[in-house]
Parts: sequence; C-alpha cells; structure tokens
Amino acid sequence: MKIDIQDHMLVPKHEIMTEEEISEAFSDVDYDFKDLPKIKSNDPVVKAIGAEPGNILKITRESQTAGVFVTYRIVEV
Repeated sequence: MKIDIQDHMLVPKHEIMTEEEISEAFSDVDYDFKDLPKIKSNDPVVKAIGAEPGNILKITRESQTAGVFVTYRIVEV
C-alpha cells in the first residue's frame, strides 16, 4: 500500500509555479531567484509532485496564529 505524502495533515500544500505565476508573484521584487531558500530534489514531496531542479515551489501553510502563510523555495540538486 502506497501513501500519498501530501495527504498528511502536517505536510503543507506544495505547488510547482508556472512562469506566469512567477512573474506575477515576483514582479515587484529585485533579487535573483537563486537567492530563494532551497529544497532538495530528493525531498519526498518534491518527488511526489514531480518537481525538477530549477522549479520554484509555492508552499502554503495554514496556522492558527498566522492564518495562511505562503513561502517559496527553489528546487536544487
């Protein structure tokens, strides 16, 4: 039996961003995407969603204190 790691209550939602989403989200930011926090390509969630090195992930966490918190990671080897 194989379990989908994304269905676990402690794993936040991970999404691979499209070029359009990246442009929209980072249109007013002046830094290189290489400076984003990293996530390894062998991370179980990265493997599960089929992300590849260079992809930017949008990670959405729900919190009782912060509400909805969105962060971004770049997939690295």
